[in-house]
Amino acid sequence: MIAVDPSSSRPTEQHAYPQVSDTPQNHNQDQEKLRTVAANRQASMGEFTEGEYVTVGELPSPRANHSRKVSVLPLVFLIFYEVSGGPFGVEDTVNAAGPLLALLGFLLFPLIWSVPEALITAEMGTMFPENSGYVVWVSSALGPYWGFQQGWMKWLSGVIDNALYPVLFLDYLKSGIPALGSGLPRVVATWGLTIVLTYLNYRGMTIVGWVAVCLGVFSLLPFVVMGLLAIPDIEPSRWAVTNLNDINWNLYLNTLFWNLNYWDSISTLAGEVENPKKTLPRALFYAVILVVLGYFFPLLIGTGAVAVDRQLWTDGYFSDIALIIGGAWLRWWLQAAAAMSNMGMFVAEMSSDAFQLLGMAERGMLPEFFGKRSRHGTPLIGILFSASGVILLSWLSFQEIVAAENFLYCFGMILEFIAFILLRIKHPNASRPYKIPGGTAGAILMCIPPTILICVVLFFSSVKVMVISLIAMAIGLVMQPCLKYMEKKRWMKFSHSSDLPAFGNQEDTRSLVN
Repeated sequence: MIAVDPSSSRPTEQHAYPQVSDTPQNHNQDQEKLRTVAANRQASMGEFTEGEYVTVGELPSPRANHSRKVSVLPLVFLIFYEVSGGPFGVEDTVNAAGPLLALLGFLLFPLIWSVPEALITAEMGTMFPENSGYVVWVSSALGPYWGFQQGWMKWLSGVIDNALYPVLFLDYLKSGIPALGSGLPRVVATWGLTIVLTYLNYRGMTIVGWVAVCLGVFSLLPFVVMGLLAIPDIEPSRWAVTNLNDINWNLYLNTLFWNLNYWDSISTLAGEVENPKKTLPRALFYAVILVVLGYFFPLLIGTGAVAVDRQLWTDGYFSDIALIIGGAWLRWWLQAAAAMSNMGMFVAEMSSDAFQLLGMAERGMLPEFFGKRSRHGTPLIGILFSASGVILLSWLSFQEIVAAENFLYCFGMILEFIAFILLRIKHPNASRPYKIPGGTAGAILMCIPPTILICVVLFFSSVKVMVISLIAMAIGLVMQPCLKYMEKKRWMKFSHSSDLPAFGNQEDTRSLVN
């Protein structure tokens, strides 16, 4: 989509152009061949021309060799699992702030955070429909160095996030199987679950997408049944319970933030989506509705039908509510739903993380072996790296995982907001199949509330989480120059996919990164 920058040192694949003959009689024919090849080359991408973006044709997907792609319905549930997966894990909002603020949080927070993030993802994801996702957004606005930092922070926060799902899975099952609460059985269960779900990702995105649909329906259905059974016991006065003098703001904000972010993660799967320029915005719209209802309705039932004891509201408490409302059968159903939900979140997040590494390799940011696909079209090396990270981090507690990933994610989102606004200012005529209304001024205003929220979340972070996260960020700052040095010395092979355009207009952004 962006013309090759002659000043860029990024290695690109060489393209075979026709040899030009030196004989006068063949000169016109050779010139015509060159014009034809140039036209065909431009037909696969747009180009920046004097600060404007001119669309000449459609950007081919790097996955053009793999015909089976993700359609709207599986994409909706993949987004659902990237962001939510159901109300499993929202219990801490009641513990931290009481029923009223928990309910208000899941109504107001999406307007401040989820909707702007989803809109930006729809615009930028259709502008750059490739697997590097938010990495290419930041790279196009700020240069490849900051694009790499974005990729590192987002991948790391995604892996940390994925380490949470085995924890939640076992927390829901331990009430029925106490042996899974600690020790060797818990470790074995964590490793076994990781291996099985990693294999699902290896088998391909089509399987992952439809597995997400089935798991989503199964995970949400018990809450519908629980809601119907709870109607006679609901007391609306319980929804208004709050104590402003007894609020754990750190836990409250981190839990809300964790449950309502990661809308941009689906951008790293854009190259695997069928007609992403239309499918992606539609899927994001439906997913926002599904996620908000999937949180609010169970909280409304749980806090209204059972006397509220805030201390009991910790992860896994919905299974106890199911026992009170419907009996042991509903509890077992909900525990099974929680297990299935965590499986769905795991496979969706791992897909996003693995394809992000593949997209970065296709962009020449990572060694070429990260771009290799399995026979199922999946990024084998990226999957293995992501699974290894999950296993290494699975010993952390729920609260530590949430806080650490939120800290890293916040910095990544700041880079996204900057890239979104800069591309609006510097390239207002760029092809945007989906464009947020309101112009550049509206785009800036839309980013202000979530930016303020990011600052609040960072302010309430503990010193331990802050130190660990800053060390992780520092690793990324050093890693990119090291990789470039390895590339220069040819210790590792890097390449730029011929299907992808180079980052354009870097002379305009170099001052921002140097």
